Amino acid sequence: MSTTQSIFGPRYLALSIGIILAVMAVGFEGLAVTTIAPAIANDLQGITLYGWIFSAYLLAQIIGTLVVGRQIDRKGPAWPFTIAIILFAIGLIAAALATNMIVLITSRALQGFGAGAMMTCVYTAISLSYPDELRTKILGAFGTAYVLPSMIGPYVAGVIAQQFSWRFVFWGVLPFLLLAALLSLPVFRKLKIPNVHKKSETGATWLSILLAIGTGLFLSGLGMLPEAIGIVLLLVGLVLMVQPLRKLLPAGTLMLRLGLPSLIASRGLFFAAYVSTQNFLVLALTETKGLTADIAGLIVASAALSWCVVSYMQSHWDTADQGRGRNKRIRIGVLFMIVGIGLVVWVPATNIVLAVVGQMITGIGIGLAHPTSGAVAFANAKEGESGEISANLQFADSFTPGIVIGIGGAIISVSHATGMIMEIGLSGAMAINLVLILISLFASTRLKIGKSVGNSIV
Repeated sequence: MSTTQSIFGPRYLALSIGIILAVMAVGFEGLAVTTIAPAIANDLQGITLYGWIFSAYLLAQIIGTLVVGRQIDRKGPAWPFTIAIILFAIGLIAAALATNMIVLITSRALQGFGAGAMMTCVYTAISLSYPDELRTKILGAFGTAYVLPSMIGPYVAGVIAQQFSWRFVFWGVLPFLLLAALLSLPVFRKLKIPNVHKKSETGATWLSILLAIGTGLFLSGLGMLPEAIGIVLLLVGLVLMVQPLRKLLPAGTLMLRLGLPSLIASRGLFFAAYVSTQNFLVLALTETKGLTADIAGLIVASAALSWCVVSYMQSHWDTADQGRGRNKRIRIGVLFMIVGIGLVVWVPATNIVLAVVGQMITGIGIGLAHPTSGAVAFANAKEGESGEISANLQFADSFTPGIVIGIGGAIISVSHATGMIMEIGLSGAMAINLVLILISLFASTRLKIGKSVGNSIV
């Protein structure tokens, strides 16, 4: 293979490294906060606001992803990426200096907006910069860069917090962010956006804000179940979420319409099932099987390992069949995930061997399906839709997992309130993931899309 055909050849080297560093910075920070959040809440005397450390990030990420995705199609990715980097950096600095939980939560919102916008810009740069035959390779590297922090991030963050302070975790991300900006921005400025007429983005902005409000109410309601106020907030949140989701996603996504809508739906569902399974498997192993957190973390990391390996291999398979087998690889990947998640769905029977095997099989599945789904989406985008397609992909990776984890947590909460043992509640949460991945499999059979696929424009 010549250097011009490699994502690390002279033409693409700076952008590829910049993208990988940006993704690693976001991935490490997100996973590290999961580890240090208890220490943050205790140190800032804000344990009652613990959940908002994560919710503030998610809600702001929704707005950043959807609003910036549409701005990119009008102005290109360079300016939005610059703003995203600055906001993310300000959020990191504010978090490192926070003296109370309000400042910390505000800083997390800045980080969320910046991360959502940044990843959307990265997806757009991939669409505009790399030819179709290299997209599966850079998307595979993208996935690896996001997965690798999951193998070392929580452990490193724990050591830093224990030996020094949780504040150094936020400071430590800044150098990677700066280097990513220095490498990526010169290339971003050269990217040309097709001159396609776009409607006003005011409607998309307000819909994104409405979606964030609805999601916030929905998640708050889930946390209050089974109390009446929790049910009310949940229902109100659902009502507020439906219309923005219909307008901001490709038309027909909620109904699994043939083509791009089913692709986005399938990706959101299988990624949510993956993330949610990992979260609740760790809880199951530590709370019901008596494993320590570090051992449980290593077991979950086995999925990251197989993801990385298969993600690398699928790019070579894509080259061999010139992309003709992409839809098939997505379906095969989802099938692997069904098997992997199915092995751990019944928590009382789960043991270390089943957990490791299940996670590795699940990792194989997502290593096949995740980068390939991105390549399919970009290959079938209309002219001038790179930003919007990028926003849809990033939205599927961030919004759906947050909602599904909230639902799983509510199932555990309700089971506890009704006197059930934790293993039953965890099995219920795992069963939701299995249902989602089965729906994802059905959606993955509806990807027969041609060279150009329409997308709703708000």
